[in-house]
Amino acid sequence: MRLRNKPWAMPLIQAHPEFITVRPAGLQGQWQAKFDQARPLFLEVGSGKGKFITEMAQAHPDQNFIALEIQDVAIAYILRKQVELQLPNLQLILGDGADLTDYFAPGEVDGVFLNFSDPWPKTRHEKRRLTYKTFLDQYKAIMKPDGVLQFKTDNQGFFEFSLVSMNNYGMHYELVALDLHRDPRVSDNIETEYEHKFSAKGGRIYELVAHF
Repeated sequence: MRLRNKPWAMPLIQAHPEFITVRPAGLQGQWQAKFDQARPLFLEVGSGKGKFITEMAQAHPDQNFIALEIQDVAIAYILRKQVELQLPNLQLILGDGADLTDYFAPGEVDGVFLNFSDPWPKTRHEKRRLTYKTFLDQYKAIMKPDGVLQFKTDNQGFFEFSLVSMNNYGMHYELVALDLHRDPRVSDNIETEYEHKFSAKGGRIYELVAHF
């Protein structure tokens, strides 16, 4: 969902280069230098307004996190939180999830989060889905060999497509949850804004955790 334009968004982004990178191409292998210290690095592709990634950074101070968003207004909401929180293990990117190999070096990332990505429900748009094989190529390229991909959605069709896509790619599943919030195997789930609202109404959340 595209957010309504906010006149404060771009001025805020331009004022805080210490937290956000607007032109990430060419920085492969250099991301750890943007944090106060090197730690395992995790990337969320499509971070929305940032509830998930900021709470992850707070809950796991022994890890570094990057929020990547293509919408300037969405990333500005995350930046506004980060300006307030000043988390040393959180950085932001205004960029495109289709260009990850231009942003990150091979094996630079320890894990990737895909939370409630656009399901692109029409068959002719399946190549735009973030679990399509060309996107899986990119995650595999930038992640360490033991890196983990975590995917959450409320869309059953998108979940089923992703399950087949990852299986056909040869990925191995660590978790397949058909009802995440009622799954006894999961005790540390951090919600996105959308997830919180949707599940509060009784909606079902699906999750896949897999590695290459």
